[in-house]
Amino acid sequence: MCENWKSDLERWLAPFVCALRHKTRARMCPAYISGLIGAGERKSVQPMAARDDEVGYDQLHHFIASGVWDVAPLEKALLAEADRMVGGADAWLIIDDTALPKKGVCSVGVAPQYASSLGKTANCQSMVSLTLASHEVPVMVGLRLFLPESWTSDPRRMAQARIPEDRRTARSKPEIAIEEIDRVIASGARFGCILADSGYGSSGPFRQALSARGLLWAVGLSRRQTVYPADIELVFPAAKAGRPRKYHIAEHPPVSAEAALTDAKWQRISWRRGTKGRLACLFAARRIRVADGHKHRMRNQRMQRMPGEEVWLVGERRSTGEQKYYVSNLPPGMSLKKLAAAIKARWVCEQAHQQLKEELGLDHFEGRSWIGLHRHALMTMIAYAFLQSRRLEAAGRKKRRGTAATTKHARYPASNPRLFRATAANAMSALS
Repeated sequence: MCENWKSDLERWLAPFVCALRHKTRARMCPAYISGLIGAGERKSVQPMAARDDEVGYDQLHHFIASGVWDVAPLEKALLAEADRMVGGADAWLIIDDTALPKKGVCSVGVAPQYASSLGKTANCQSMVSLTLASHEVPVMVGLRLFLPESWTSDPRRMAQARIPEDRRTARSKPEIAIEEIDRVIASGARFGCILADSGYGSSGPFRQALSARGLLWAVGLSRRQTVYPADIELVFPAAKAGRPRKYHIAEHPPVSAEAALTDAKWQRISWRRGTKGRLACLFAARRIRVADGHKHRMRNQRMQRMPGEEVWLVGERRSTGEQKYYVSNLPPGMSLKKLAAAIKARWVCEQAHQQLKEELGLDHFEGRSWIGLHRHALMTMIAYAFLQSRRLEAAGRKKRRGTAATTKHARYPASNPRLFRATAANAMSALS
């Protein structure tokens, strides 16, 4: 990073500083973000303050952990900047979660829970993340803490962690994600499609909430999820006794998503170039209706869900033998190659998670409060957006010099924030 990055940061942060509307906070915000970006392995308050000759530990700690100020204006400024950089009809809004491993039990939201980055259950905090991405360039725009039942059932513990009153009720991760999506929509940020893994996509209410908002989506699905053929007939059974039937029922019972694709035609599809060559897997797709409609009691007294909206069911067979399943409400005429490109575009959020942790200290915060954790997370996202803006500017200069064509397939290693893919295969452009 060139020597003038701090002066560039000061200019770039002008809308954020203006949103703070306070002289002291206008000094602390750039100082905190400079500490996250600058040299030093540890990005918690104490070592950052020790490396800064102009601000002290007490000032930085008060700004991030206990000062009275609203994060909403900064969040709005971040969304505006993200939209400027990567927003548009070809952008993705990617929903995921990331785990912050912790020792002890006092940090807000910490509990034994599954950490996808570790591939196992661990003592950690889990945050729902939203990433706006286009041209394989991600900008993180939202991080919200998920509170497990061990926290929401303990009012005293929540009060000690200073969790806001309106956040003390139990919310699932899909419910938190919908709230965050509404915030992004309200900001005016532009995107064309929502992407999420099966932790969100297997939730019928989550998919239905997206459709109710008129959004396109492509999400993971459990292989055990029951589905119907797209052309399933609904019949109105005659009641032999008692009150007449109120609802139609499907003429055939549903089958699992896995079974629905067993006789499908599988094709080898390549969606982008990786560091070791083209990435490819076997894919199959067919139109189905997910069994997430109203519940109906069948003759055997078992409850069965009726067909919901018609969508794509997509299967993926990896070289390792692993199989994954997805559903999407992308248009019926969509080709299998374009469906695969949409589904696999989700990987860039993992790149953003890794950089926020390894380069900007997302998981280094040592406070215990709700407000401190979320302010620290917001500062790391603003720092990341700044770095992405510099990379995009550098790529633009390189393109203007006429060298971008030679770097069409250059890689953007997630572990190195100084390198940036100048031009890349744009997955979303395949949908246009």
